This record gives sequence, structure tokens and C-alpha cells, in this order.
Amino acid sequence: MLVLGRYDVATILDMPLAIEGMRAAFGTLAAKRVTIPQRVATMIHGRHATHLSMPCFLAGEPDRLTVKVVTVFPENELFGQPTTQGLLVVHSAETGRPIAIMDAEHLTAMRTGAASALATDHLARTNASVLLVFGAGGQARAQMEGMVAVRNIERAFVVSRSEIRGIAFAERATEDLGFPVTYTPDVEAVVPLADIICTATNAIEPLFDGSLISPGTHINAIGAFRADMRELDSLTICSSRVYVDHTESAIRGAGDLIIPVQQGEFEWSLLAGELGDLVIGKKAGRVSDKEVTVFKAVGVAVQDTVVGGIVYDKAIELGLGLEVEL
Repeated sequence: MLVLGRYDVATILDMPLAIEGMRAAFGTLAAKRVTIPQRVATMIHGRHATHLSMPCFLAGEPDRLTVKVVTVFPENELFGQPTTQGLLVVHSAETGRPIAIMDAEHLTAMRTGAASALATDHLARTNASVLLVFGAGGQARAQMEGMVAVRNIERAFVVSRSEIRGIAFAERATEDLGFPVTYTPDVEAVVPLADIICTATNAIEPLFDGSLISPGTHINAIGAFRADMRELDSLTICSSRVYVDHTESAIRGAGDLIIPVQQGEFEWSLLAGELGDLVIGKKAGRVSDKEVTVFKAVGVAVQDTVVGGIVYDKAIELGLGLEVEL
């Protein structure tokens, strides 16, 4: 079995490759060539944490069979540990034998950022140039990299619960990306300035008032993944054209949508469609410069299966990783 550490995965998986992987993943999902059982979420009481198990079988060339186990421990930032950690196990689709295991921290962040990039390419205004990111962890950084890959971002703002982390994040991003990235605690001031907003937090209450959003804004909401979590308020949801990564998964775990539905403010029939619908041309993207669009994602196992397969194939080609006997 091939063992791939974080360095191996990061060496192979950059944002352009991840975006192409997401195009294939969501196209395959729209074509219904994927078997995705309901993911299992185990609550870690006392830590406000979650353990997730996400299996997937993808019928393709070649077939892919994987399962990702990942944990989300929001308090890890206090200990200098990543909030999201995990492993992806790749099985032979012919015999079921485990053929690879790889670190899933970088993989998860990149595939999530790439999905948002793909949605942004379809839904954001072509001249969008001001970015606002909520969060200062690995997911937030991947969101920023994804936006840079599909739009000419000239300026960005970062909002974080931790001023120290937010400032450090902004300084690193400014140096790496070549445009000014500024930390700010003033949400009311920066939300109206944003052309694109990415939320990558573990919030359970809305991060901002929907009345602050400017016409034509596009929002990627990827942090909340349980029914009791939300980053966007009901006004934002009800006044936007909303796409999801996967409808069934959203109905089970997208608190941003579940809560407005439960409160009688939104209906599932009002969803504009899935990301895969945009990829295959089944649904139109942005239809006016004034509409507000939302991409709400909770994560779909096929994303991990596709990028995991890409990483595995490339690692074999490059001779990366460590072969071990089971």
C-alpha cells in the first residue's frame, strides 16, 4: 500500500489541477455515475467537534473507490493544530484491496477551494475584483487561492475571530498573492465593498446582516456543514439565487438552508440547482449584474474520490510516497 504524507499531496495538488478535478467530479455527479452513501457524522461532545466518514464509488475510467475519515475540531487553533484533519483511503475497485492512504488536510482544503472557484467562475461578475474572506485557517486560504485562479482580484479583506491570526493571515497572503490583503474587524464596513464573499468558519450564527450585501455580489458559503450551523442569515438566502454542491447533502446538513426552511422563510424548491448543473450546461449561471448569487457547499465525497485518484496516479508516476506491507 502506498502512503502519501501532506508534503506528497501538496507537491502534486495545486489549485489549477484541483479545479479541473472538481469540473470532472461535479460533471460525473450530474451524470449520476456516482454512488454516495449518507456520510456518518459523530459528535465529539465536550469539544464541539465532529468526526465524519465519507465513502464513494465512482464508475469511470478507471473506477474509483474511496473513503475519507476527517475530523473538525474548531478549538484546535488554540493549540496550534489544524481545525480539519483526516485521511483518505483508496481501494482497488476490482478487489477492494486498500492500495493507498493519504493525508487529507491539504486535499480537503484544495478541493473545497476549487469547488468554490468553479462556482465563482459561473456565478460571479466577470469584473469582480474585491474579495472578502471570513476565517483565517487553511480552508480560508484555499478559498482565496481559488478566487485568484478565476477572477482578477485586486484587493481582499479578512475577518477573523482572532485578531492575531487574522493579521498574520493577511500579511502572508499579501506577500504570496501580490495584492493588498487587510485584516479588519469592521464587518459592516467591508461587506458592502465586496464583489465576492467567502465564508470558511465554524460559525453557528450568521456572520453578517444580509442587508449589507451590495447588488451583484457572489457568495461562497463552505464552513457550516451541520444542520445546526449557519454562516448566512435568512435574508441573504431568501434574496439570492442559491446553488448547492449536492441537493441531498444540503437537505441533510446545510444549516444555512435548513434553518430558513424550518422557520418557513425558504423552500427547497427555490434552489436554483447544483454546481454540476452549471458544469454540464443544464442551468444558466449569472443572468444579471444586479442579482446576488450564493454557492452553498457542505462537501461531497466524490470531490475527494476524484482528487484522491489524481494524486494517487501522479504519485505513482513521480515515484512519491512510501510503499508499506499490510
